[in-house]
Amino acid sequence: MVTANSSSRRRLAASAALVVAALVGTAACGGGGKDDGADGKGKAPGFNAAVGKIANPSDKKGGTIKFIGTQDADSWDPQRGYYGFMWDFARYYTRQLITFKPVPGTESTELVADMATDTGQVSADKKTYTFKLKDGVNWEDGKPVTSKDIKYGIERIWAQDKISGGPIYLQQVLDPKKEYQGPYKDKSADKLGLKAIETPDDKTIVFKLPKPNGDFLQMLAMPAATPVRQDKDTVEKYGLKPFSNGPYKIDSYTPNKGMELSRNPNWKKETDTVRKALPDKVSLKLITNADDMDNRLIEGDYDVDINATGISPAGRTKALRDHKANVDNPQTGFIRYAVFPQTVKPMDNIHCRKAVIYGSDHKSLQTARGGPMAGGDIATNMLPPSIKGSDAKYDPYNVLKDTTGNVAKAKEELKACGKPNGFETTIAVRNNKQQEIATAESMQASLKRVGIKVQIDQYDGAQTSGIIGAPKNVDKKNYGIIIMGWGADFPTGQGFSQPLVDSRFILDSGNNNFSMLKDKSIDGLFDKAMLETDPDKAAEFYKQINEKVSEHAVYLPFTFEKNMIWRSSRLTNVYTADSYNGRYDYASLGVK
Repeated sequence: MVTANSSSRRRLAASAALVVAALVGTAACGGGGKDDGADGKGKAPGFNAAVGKIANPSDKKGGTIKFIGTQDADSWDPQRGYYGFMWDFARYYTRQLITFKPVPGTESTELVADMATDTGQVSADKKTYTFKLKDGVNWEDGKPVTSKDIKYGIERIWAQDKISGGPIYLQQVLDPKKEYQGPYKDKSADKLGLKAIETPDDKTIVFKLPKPNGDFLQMLAMPAATPVRQDKDTVEKYGLKPFSNGPYKIDSYTPNKGMELSRNPNWKKETDTVRKALPDKVSLKLITNADDMDNRLIEGDYDVDINATGISPAGRTKALRDHKANVDNPQTGFIRYAVFPQTVKPMDNIHCRKAVIYGSDHKSLQTARGGPMAGGDIATNMLPPSIKGSDAKYDPYNVLKDTTGNVAKAKEELKACGKPNGFETTIAVRNNKQQEIATAESMQASLKRVGIKVQIDQYDGAQTSGIIGAPKNVDKKNYGIIIMGWGADFPTGQGFSQPLVDSRFILDSGNNNFSMLKDKSIDGLFDKAMLETDPDKAAEFYKQINEKVSEHAVYLPFTFEKNMIWRSSRLTNVYTADSYNGRYDYASLGVK
């Protein structure tokens, strides 16, 4: 999944970032810091108090939880949203058949029943999944959620010409030949013509897969499997006011300004063992200045940064010095990286791509992202440690040895690609992510050493899907390097890697295979892995895929990410969940 973060910030010189990184390391390793909450509303439980455990456990209801952020969702439509924080927040107004267990840490990746009575009955051949809906699961107007609503919501994924941008796993698995045209082109009277899903009655839904997929249940836990009621579907405009089947309903939403939610009076707690629904209201404020946001969090005006991609360098300094007890430093499961579109010259030449990898200063890139504590470990390959099949010691380009790059090797590769004096290209970077801008500047400086001249193009981060997610636009703008980040859509090699490197996931809009990698052997390994229901056996295939991706030299990973996130002293039931890439489990939060 993609992430979003912060609005425009001041560019920081590498030396300043290094000082901040050093300060972060000192503070995180036992430096000072007040134990009282920054907002003066109680004592904060301590540094990392919400990592692997629950900080301020409570069942008290009431109050308003106040989110703030500098990046709006790509869409609040459950079938279109792909930002990680959107998936977490959307559980306030969406429910699925199954979902993730509401507990801290790695145990949160386990699946449990949500709208369904259990996690499904699976046939012996692993191709048929049958679910029964609980009694009393309602829409916000009191009408019951039916199996047909679930089918219709899933069918919307096929309408990529109307509502593109979200994950398409269910389409790939249920209809690999793309025979269905989506509900808006469906000629059947009820618009429920997808043959792979059957609804024998309003309480029963049956999925029939052409071939087994060991991660199918993971896909059903995604927001893309959220029911949508036909009479409430406004197609492209649905993201402006999704109709709720969760504990809260959306009262108002203004793009890039904010959102207000209140209790859904027709949600029944006895049907939902996952969401605590403690606050009376949920508010989201969106602003444009990240430093201002951090200050307002520290002053206690707001409770949580919804984007959850880290306190800014200036904010980290203040938070760790004065309010360390309100800070958590979890692993996120994300990799931050540069990717090279092979359709843009000279990145169509593997040796030119390798020249960029060898010529980059990996230590400087780590520092630009905040150093080892706030940024993460130097990444060696494109499979994060949290995914089975990964091996952080697999270091095909020796970045842990040559942390500042290998200039001699880079020049050898330039000769091999026919550009002995270097070449020119453009780095595309979101204008609302300071750390991405800083990493682009780091690459720009280090590549200059080997004769590679790059210009940096900052684009509107809210328009990612249509800018770098549109291959024709990437070619037109000559984006030879794109800086991005990615976390698993679900915690397997399929959930992490497939959108990035499977050629069948290349899209005209909303594309995430930015390198335009087309390797049939990689696609075939995904097919073999997905047939495996044994995670360890599947992991062997994902290991092979990762090695083949490294051999293509289409990625330069920066860091296996860690984060510094703020937790207000008002918050209760706070914990980071691996299922949500180290963010807090938003649906469990309460306020004092």
